[in-house]
Amino acid sequence: MVEETLLAFDYGTKKIGIAIGNTLVRQATPMEIIHSEVRDVRFGRIAALLREWQPQRLIVGLALAADGGEQEATARCRRFANQLHGRFGLPVVLVDERGSSMQAQALLGTHAPDDAAAAAVILQRYLDALPG
Repeated sequence: MVEETLLAFDYGTKKIGIAIGNTLVRQATPMEIIHSEVRDVRFGRIAALLREWQPQRLIVGLALAADGGEQEATARCRRFANQLHGRFGLPVVLVDERGSSMQAQALLGTHAPDDAAAAAVILQRYLDALPG
């Protein structure tokens, strides 16, 4: 398998959690939370992270209903993924994010903002599913 650097996103309308990892080490690490609802601010920060880390692929958590069906948030996540691909030309993979925030809070052991940790959980799911 070719080594790839990956950035993952836990998308929300008020904030976006971001994590980083790579396919060689297969370990996801929380990075930061973008605390803005302004599109230009969000994509400006994402562009800066892409320049800094040069990822080959982006991972976006897909908000599905408890039964695995689609909901309003699912469409927003898909739109965000499409915007990332359109703006930056990188491949984007959607990963089921159900339960990622609860898992992130359990890992943190607090009720502190968990969006970056949730992004790391989403990315870790992707890495764990890779062959080999």
